[in-house]
Amino acid sequence: MVENVVYPAYFDADRSRSEGRRVPMDLAVEEPTVDEIAKAVQQVGYDAVIEREKTYSREYEPRGAVVVTGTEDTSKNDLVQAVAAYIGILRE
Repeated sequence: MVENVVYPAYFDADRSRSEGRRVPMDLAVEEPTVDEIAKAVQQVGYDAVIEREKTYSREYEPRGAVVVTGTEDTSKNDLVQAVAAYIGILRE
């Protein structure tokens, strides 16, 4: 089973690409949470497990992570882009 780990920094509009943001600025949001990410992952059609104690390697404060399972047919980049689009929809 393939697992992908997704961190809030991937979607954070306050971060630059070199600081870990993986989506374009038009898909990035202010202060994304692991709860929003997990909800968006489920909307995309995958299972999500929140790990609140995890820290992204480029950050000092733990903001958590979301472990996404069942992504054998999808690249991590495609997954991150789809989740980013749903986070934007959830915030509207």
